[in-house]
Order: sequence, then C-alpha cells, then structure tokens
Amino acid sequence: MKLRFFFILFIIASTVKAYNPNVCQSLSEQLPDTFYHRPPVEKRCFVSRSVEMQIKQMHSRLLEVSPKLWQMFQNCFPNTLDTTVFPDGDHTFVITGDIDAMWLRDSGAQVWTYIQYVKDDPELAKLIRGVILQQFEFICLDPYANAFLSDTTKVSHWASDYTVMKKGVHERKYELDSMCYPIRLAYQYWLLTGDSSIFGDLWMQAMGEILSLMREQQRVNGPKTTYRFQRTTHFLHDTSSNYGYGHPAKPCGMVASAFRPSDDSQIFPYLVPSNFFAESVLRKAAVILKDVNKDDTLSAECLAIADDINRGLKQHAIVNHPKYGKVYAFETDAYGSHLLMDDANAPSLLSLPYLCPELVSIDDSVYQNTRRMIWSEDNPYFFTGSLNGAKVGAIGSPHTGLGMVWPMSIIMKGLTSNDRQEQQECVRMLMQTDGGTGYMHESFNPSNPTKFTRSWFAWANGLFGELVIKAYGR
Repeated sequence: MKLRFFFILFIIASTVKAYNPNVCQSLSEQLPDTFYHRPPVEKRCFVSRSVEMQIKQMHSRLLEVSPKLWQMFQNCFPNTLDTTVFPDGDHTFVITGDIDAMWLRDSGAQVWTYIQYVKDDPELAKLIRGVILQQFEFICLDPYANAFLSDTTKVSHWASDYTVMKKGVHERKYELDSMCYPIRLAYQYWLLTGDSSIFGDLWMQAMGEILSLMREQQRVNGPKTTYRFQRTTHFLHDTSSNYGYGHPAKPCGMVASAFRPSDDSQIFPYLVPSNFFAESVLRKAAVILKDVNKDDTLSAECLAIADDINRGLKQHAIVNHPKYGKVYAFETDAYGSHLLMDDANAPSLLSLPYLCPELVSIDDSVYQNTRRMIWSEDNPYFFTGSLNGAKVGAIGSPHTGLGMVWPMSIIMKGLTSNDRQEQQECVRMLMQTDGGTGYMHESFNPSNPTKFTRSWFAWANGLFGELVIKAYGR
C-alpha cells in the first residue's frame, strides 16, 4: 500500500457527500446536507453485512431521539470499516485515521467495536482475523514499538530518535498496553468464532517476545534495561529522562513502562491501569496456551507474571485520599511516590471496568471512589468550560495541553455506567462537542468545540457508536 493511496482516501472520506436513503425527508430540513459524511458504498474500505444491519436497527429509535444523533451514529459507528482497514491476503493493516500508521493499541480498539458481530459474519471475522495476525507479526518485529508502517522496508520520519529503530517501525515508544490489546482481541475472537488457527507459530513467537519483555520490565535487574528512548523535542512528554531510561522503579511485581497510551512519557514507571490490563490479558493468554497450544510451561509463565502484577497492585496501587478514601493511583514507583490523576486515553483508571471487568467491577468501592476523584477538578487533567450556558467538564491529557478535553473520556464514563440515564446524558453531551462535523475528535475546547484536534480519529468514532447502542439499544 502506498502513502498516496491513504492520502487520496482521506480526501475522499473527508469531502464526499453521500445520499442516504434511510433518512426521512424532514431531516434535510433540520441539518445541513453535508452533515452525513459516510463515503458511498463503492468507496468504502470494507462493508459488513452485520454492521449495516445494526445501523438499520438503530434508525427509528435514534431518529425519535434526535435527527442529529441518527446522523452522527451513521457517520461514526462504521468509520473504522469505511475508511481505515486494508485487507491484504491473510493480514489486515489498520490506520488510525489521519495518521498513516498502525498502532497496536488503536487498531485493536478500533475493530473491537465490531467483535460481537463476527459469529454471524464470516467476512468480518476474516477481516479481524487479519488484524490479529498483523499485530502478532509487528510484535515479533519489535515488541517495544507502539506503531508500524504498512511497508516494512520503509524508514520512519522518527528514525532520528535515540533508540533502536528498525525498518517498518513508525514509532518506538514502549507502552505496556500495546501488547495487551492484541491479546484481548485474539482471545475474544477465539471465544466467538472457535477459530484457533490464529494461535500458530506466529502467536507463539509473539508471546515469547511479550513475556521476555515483561520479565525485563519487572526491573529485578535494576533500572537500566535494553530499552532506551530519547527524542530531540520541545515537549517534555515526548522523551524520557535519565538518558532515556526514565525514572527508577523499585521491583514489586508490576511491569514498568515508559509511555502512556496517549504516547506521553510517564512520570513514575508503573502505570496502574496498564498493569491491571496486563494482568487481565495474561490470564487469557494462559488459557489459550494451555487449551490450544498444550504448552503448560508458557501458560504457567503467564500466570506467574499475572500473579506478580496482582501482588504489586495490591501493595502499591491503592492510596488513602483525604477526601475520597481509598482510590487507585494513576502511576507509582513502588518507593512510596504516587501520581493521583487520570488521562483520557485508555487504559485509564476510568476505563478499568470496560477493559478488565473480571478484575475491577463497576460497583467496586475503590473504583467508585476513584471515579469521583478523577471526574472532578481534584484531577489536575479534568477541565471545564461553558457551553450553551451550561458547565461542561471532562478529562483531558497532557498530550493535547491544558484546557482541552477528550470525547473519549465522556464516552468511557458512559460505557462504565449501568445507569441508562447517565449513559444518555453522556451521549447528549457528546452531540454538542462535534464542532459541527458529525464526528468525534481527539480533544476539544469545552467552551468552543469548533476548536478541536484530529478531524479523523476512528477509535473515538467507533467508541461513540458503542455507547449509543448501549444507551439507546434494546
């Protein structure tokens, strides 16, 4: 695949005006005719019969709520399939949207939106199977990298970073969750389809790389590891301290990492949400290795690391807050230092019941205390504004600067609630944040949503679709 092809696709997806026969005539009188932005069928990267059926099923109930909501759902829910997936034989390359690279995290999260439909949609199952195999292949290329190029013979424009950059790697920011999303996706795909063919030699090699990395990053041999990263930059969060090794971490069982899911450098090496996620997927991987691969040794290794992480989380992740009681810290060094905040990107503290409900339930008292803390101005990255005369607040990120909030945090608040009224309140808030585009964005100014970052961010679009189905589906 050539870069110019992606660029042309972006122009098409951004400018095309498509006719939608499902929308009633009165809708055109309430919304501009450019508000419906899905590319025509012949211009879409992939069309799923099951996903299109889901869209049709939501038509009448969303139109009753709001014509704008119906249009936004059509724009957002299928956005990954419409514009970002590129099947190539047994593999599927997935771009994030307006960045022409495949992130292990984003690609896994983008197609997760459709995982529930694979059982009745063989073509969709094949597409997602291709994503999983592509992810395994990239992990084998470099388990420390977070993003990759479609052409593995190419050199990234980040090749000047002070780290070991291989051809085909777009960026080499080590983020623990990058290895978690592919396992989560593969496990769920296997449960729903029964297709164990993905767990062959490539899977075994990828798991070997993952377990080796995690053992190294438990830091039992000291703060200096084989991974280092520095970048010439004006942004503090875009590089690592101590000559690329980051801050010291006391061995405690948890797995250290260098960068957050936002691609920002960590302050303390143990990122609590990512360690919860890692424990969750390691236990899933252990089941696969035992039941499918009949490898009791590697399965036991997964469980051993998961148990180590669990012990570290119990000892170092919970802090007594003077206002909220026991809460989860965002980061820690296991020396006694903790960072009390949350970032909008997932895994986040807010997203824990969404990503690993078997470990952290919505009703968990520590989680609920944490939720109240991070969804308030006691979280230094919770920002507020005034929109249409009402106060609007949500979680942002150092990645997008002070005062900017992320739709993803509002979506995740709804997805981690069992209260349908709260879910629908989140949807109504999100409808005001699209800046007139009909899409979700990376971040926006809560007092002026026309000021936003990333006009084409497929992950957030798909998550919005998930929330709308949860809030208004039957």
